[in-house]
Amino acid sequence: MKYGFICILPLAAGAGAYGFAFGVLAAQLDFPWWGIALMSASVHAGSSQIVAVEQFASEGFIVGAALAGLALNLRYIGIIASLNPILRVIPLPQRLLAIHITGDENWALTFAKRAQDKSVGAPFLMGSGLTMLLVWTISTATGALIGKSIPDLTEYGLGFAFTAAFIAMARAMWRGLQDAMPWIVTFMVTIGLIKFSVDNAFAILMGSISGVALTAFAHHFKGHRKND
Repeated sequence: MKYGFICILPLAAGAGAYGFAFGVLAAQLDFPWWGIALMSASVHAGSSQIVAVEQFASEGFIVGAALAGLALNLRYIGIIASLNPILRVIPLPQRLLAIHITGDENWALTFAKRAQDKSVGAPFLMGSGLTMLLVWTISTATGALIGKSIPDLTEYGLGFAFTAAFIAMARAMWRGLQDAMPWIVTFMVTIGLIKFSVDNAFAILMGSISGVALTAFAHHFKGHRKND
């Protein structure tokens, strides 16, 4: 667990930077610091928190904000399913904690390390996940605490920090040209739906489903060709 706690610190530093920016922006939308801290500790999903806060600030509907966050978090169904070989060997309480603290960064790092060393498992996942949870909660709460005293960050282009964080994560997960077509389809479907005034969160969801469906079809087709 200690190895995972330390190994993810460089990624945690990046998460802390955009967590702080998110906290500042949330405070400037009149969200209390303690509410942001509670959301970070209990939801612990940066992208869905950002979308939920934006949805609530613009429309004022809790249900709409919750649905937007849920749409973005559906990817965790696949992420958690992929952890079955790691989590099935630990007790249920630890398994539930591990699921809660699993995020994009520590999931990707765990599998990268596991590819090099098969002994890497649940302790590494949980140690790295606890680091991310602590850093994310502290950074968002700190940003929200002092957000009111900072000028509007969007005027300085700091809203781009979230885009930059996504690009950095996507680059780390890029495996090669075999990923190009599903990614292109995902982006094209998402952008097309947004152009037709579909809500951003649901456009992203449908684009992601399209990319996953294409990947599943490609694997199925490749399997049939091997059998032939």
